[in-house]
Amino acid sequence: QVQLAESGGGSVQAGGSLTLSCESSGDTFSTHCMGWFRQAPGKEREGIAAVYPNTGTAWIRDHSEFAKGRFIISHDNAKSTLYLQMNSLKPEDTAMYYCAADPNPTANPRYCYTFNPDKYSVWGSGTQVTVSS
Repeated sequence: QVQLAESGGGSVQAGGSLTLSCESSGDTFSTHCMGWFRQAPGKEREGIAAVYPNTGTAWIRDHSEFAKGRFIISHDNAKSTLYLQMNSLKPEDTAMYYCAADPNPTANPRYCYTFNPDKYSVWGSGTQVTVSS
């Protein structure tokens, strides 16, 4: 059973940077689809990125803000850890950030190409990011 734990959140001023970590335990990290999501108060959870660590295949959601390169994802299979580097942070980035995993391993990275939170049934408890103006 995969278990996830996020860390790295905090309070920063606009324009600052944070790097979030998501450490996985309990199963082989690299063969599970994983994703980063965020949820602001009163809003639905939205997908940021999808990752297949086994091949390093990753997708950033084609959202105007994400596509500007402010968010960068990476991973370290040896540490079973996923990272989300966030640059040029804005107040509207304030949210709880989550990583998630599909508990079923796969050998096909294309299976991971989704930003739908319903795909994932394993979630970390989240880490809060607050950006002040």
